[in-house]
Amino acid sequence: METSTYQYLQQNPKLANFVRYNPVWYRYLSRDPNRVRELNKESKKFYGKTFPQQVEKVGNQVQMVNMLIQFAGAMKD
Repeated sequence: METSTYQYLQQNPKLANFVRYNPVWYRYLSRDPNRVRELNKESKKFYGKTFPQQVEKVGNQVQMVNMLIQFAGAMKD
């Protein structure tokens, strides 16, 4: 792996962790250091940081709050 790629991973601990959990990325980055952009995309998917994943997470939280409000309203009756 190139030293610049290695330093980039050291500066971004979440990416380094992702590479540790997915060792195939060591090979990808060793063969083609320009795949760092692709590595960023894949790590965002892995950590649930993509826009659709975050929208889904917020939607689930809103559903949970609605259920709690309905449950609290049913308890009053």
